[in-house]
Amino acid sequence: MPANLPPGLPIVPDGDSPGGQRIFSRLPGTGNGGAGVGADAEAAQFNTVPFAMSPEDFEAAVGDALLLIPDKAARAMDNVAIFIEDDYIPQPGDEPDTVLLGLYEGVPLTERDSWWDAGSLPDRITIFRQPILDICGSRQEVIDEVAITVIHEIAHHFGIGDDRLHELGWG
Repeated sequence: MPANLPPGLPIVPDGDSPGGQRIFSRLPGTGNGGAGVGADAEAAQFNTVPFAMSPEDFEAAVGDALLLIPDKAARAMDNVAIFIEDDYIPQPGDEPDTVLLGLYEGVPLTERDSWWDAGSLPDRITIFRQPILDICGSRQEVIDEVAITVIHEIAHHFGIGDDRLHELGWG
């Protein structure tokens, strides 16, 4: 594991981000995110009609969110692939109504040791399109929520857990 890994991503919710853009979610009660959590019933009450956005526009929003990652953090990322899927399908043992905006699957950088490189598959970050569209009422809300979700899942790649992300406002 590289010794220079940051303890947290140097991005502050509702603060200035690289390039002078601001990243935040205007959704009431979401605490700037909800990525990776079962936000189904609470989030669904805010928007009864999913925001319509083409898969191509959604992919562009994910690409734009990746550009917001500070260079130092982006260079520290190792062997991780980002995917977009329409929806999360609950796995055996999950609550059947589980809704996720994003999912990190892999071995965080903080847990890798010398054995890890030998034939390991890339870590996988999946961003789920439909749950994000379901809780957003505008294009800007979609862009904000995608950015928050991408940053949340990348933080897991750096070994930052949900409790710490909630403390930082990226819950």
